[in-house]
Amino acid sequence: MAYIQSYGAAEVVTGSCHVLHIEKGPVVMVDCGMFQGEHEKENYKKFGFHPRDIDVLLVTHAHLDHVGRIPKLVKEGFRGRIISQRSTFDLMEVVLLDAAHLMEEEYRTLFRKAQRRGEERKVAKPLYTTEDVEAVFDLTSTFAEYGEKIPLAHDVYAIFRNAGHILDSATVQIHYREKNEHRSVVFSGDLGNHNDIVMPDPVQVRKADTLYIESTYGDRNHKPIKESVEEFREVIFNTLMSRGNVIIPSFAIERTQEILCLLKRMYKRKELPPCKIFLDSPMAIRATNLYNKYHSELSRECNLFLKEDGTIFEFPWLHYTLKPEESKKINEEEGCIIIAGSGMCTGGRIMHHFKNRIWNPKNSVIFVGYQANGTPGRRIVDGARTIKIYHEEIRINARIYTINGFSAHADQHELIAWMEGFEQLGKIFLIHGEREKQEIFQKVIRHKMPEHKVHIVKEGEKVWV
Repeated sequence: MAYIQSYGAAEVVTGSCHVLHIEKGPVVMVDCGMFQGEHEKENYKKFGFHPRDIDVLLVTHAHLDHVGRIPKLVKEGFRGRIISQRSTFDLMEVVLLDAAHLMEEEYRTLFRKAQRRGEERKVAKPLYTTEDVEAVFDLTSTFAEYGEKIPLAHDVYAIFRNAGHILDSATVQIHYREKNEHRSVVFSGDLGNHNDIVMPDPVQVRKADTLYIESTYGDRNHKPIKESVEEFREVIFNTLMSRGNVIIPSFAIERTQEILCLLKRMYKRKELPPCKIFLDSPMAIRATNLYNKYHSELSRECNLFLKEDGTIFEFPWLHYTLKPEESKKINEEEGCIIIAGSGMCTGGRIMHHFKNRIWNPKNSVIFVGYQANGTPGRRIVDGARTIKIYHEEIRINARIYTINGFSAHADQHELIAWMEGFEQLGKIFLIHGEREKQEIFQKVIRHKMPEHKVHIVKEGEKVWV
């Protein structure tokens, strides 16, 4: 009998990694992501399986918490086939090379400091290197098209459908035959918000004997998008008119493109005071170029911008800062908007901008994405008075705003509606969520869909399907 084991995103949001064992069939992995926030140390532990036993890896989308451990998987023996959308493959390369570069850079810094203390042997080596990332792209890969059947083995195939989360994100439906009976397992991946500005709505799946569904926002509903857009506009307008600066920690993929679309809309409608807007993230700039390349997968508004202007995201006030020296020059600017990574403030250029500006009450910080437990972003959102940046304690005097309506994740109402859209649905299993929020979501599902069994998946637990 087939079974699934999860080695990440079980009672936590990050670290997506689920393995389907089909009797007399292939071993299929769905995602192999990195743990983030308070669970980061989990990345350095051995997998609960041997990577060489995995026959196929299906990738739902290119966020780090869904792809970040793939180089480790390959490094430790995986030689199977990788299947994803073509744009996911391209984005994955950007994300993994950036992650490897940051880990190598951090290692070199810590090693130099440890050498002066004679403690260099205590410094942990990077989880993987750029060479390990390159090895991922040497493996056999297959590019999926939405809706087509991708053969995995005899009587086993997968279907990718648009999840509406980020560029070419997907739900994955795996069909197999067991004792002359057709069975199907669906992994939702990360489902998108129906109010997304850049992405289309998630496509409905109709049949699943077993559903593994994300539950990141299973405990709540988002603020209506119109309210969120208006709040965003007001914060920017008021801050700029008082000659303050707006700092937006943003994820390089999806959230940055959404913010750029909003700012371009405001510019075209003359709702934006004259200012310079800096996209200060090499990774986000590369991702934005890929969004332009695969524009046919984006929303109607994005393609209307392309038709009118020849570009989706660019407009005269927007400046891309690739080089470090260009980033440093932003410190000389006043009355500007700065979009920089990382989205959870765990490192990157956003920390330099915080050091220079978060102490000033004229400035505003707008959080537009999920902040995992244990991250600096979460501590700021939760009301921290100071933040430690490069060994210096900095007071937080800037105004802090959290606008959750921009989330690229479906909320509780949308998750329920998506499940209710199934014509045939068996057992429901909750992944990708903090335990206390999953318990709330579980109760709601039992109330709204009492005919279905709902279970919160534990790490390593065998779930028979």
